[in-house]
Amino acid sequence: MKTIQKAKLLQKRKWRIRKKVSGTAARPRLSVKFTSKHIYAQAIDDEAGATLAFLSSLDAELRKQNLAANLAGAEALGKAFAAKATAAGITDVVFDRNGALYHGKVKVFADAAREGGLKF
Repeated sequence: MKTIQKAKLLQKRKWRIRKKVSGTAARPRLSVKFTSKHIYAQAIDDEAGATLAFLSSLDAELRKQNLAANLAGAEALGKAFAAKATAAGITDVVFDRNGALYHGKVKVFADAAREGGLKF
């Protein structure tokens, strides 16, 4: 499959998901993005257009652990993000998988965030 066609399909999948998933101040959207090397997660209030909590594998404390964009890194970042979000007063979230399929790294991240105290 050509690269341009793959990118178009991914964008369509993102739009389809975002039509249904929206975050509020009471229940922000937890968006997770996996690149080939790093993981990014943020809690977003779509009504105000503000990011309430953000964490990535590039964070100074998490860089010491040498987290990669794999299952172990997803689990560690999921637990760390849950701790940071609960410290910011966020307990309920809406999960946005950002176009990725819900299995593998995405599922491990979500399960670790649930174990950390977030409710989906």
